[in-house]
Amino acid sequence: MAASRVLVVCWAALAALSVCTVVLGHAGATLPLSIAILLVAVGKAWLIADGFMEMRHAPRLWRRLMLSWAVVLATGVGLTLVSVA
Repeated sequence: MAASRVLVVCWAALAALSVCTVVLGHAGATLPLSIAILLVAVGKAWLIADGFMEMRHAPRLWRRLMLSWAVVLATGVGLTLVSVA
């Protein structure tokens, strides 16, 4: 697939995930919805790293570091949400 086509698909997927985040956030402030929002955010971070930053062609270590950072942040926020609830 051409690079411009990949970027258009990534942009469309990011727009859809952003709408999903807004819909989930508007639905209410329950713990399962908050976890779902965090999972969508991790998906968006993965899409940004692999699609726009083109980390899928980077060395394995750098790609893992980029992708794991979003998981670490989401886990920290999720643990905070669980401890407060």
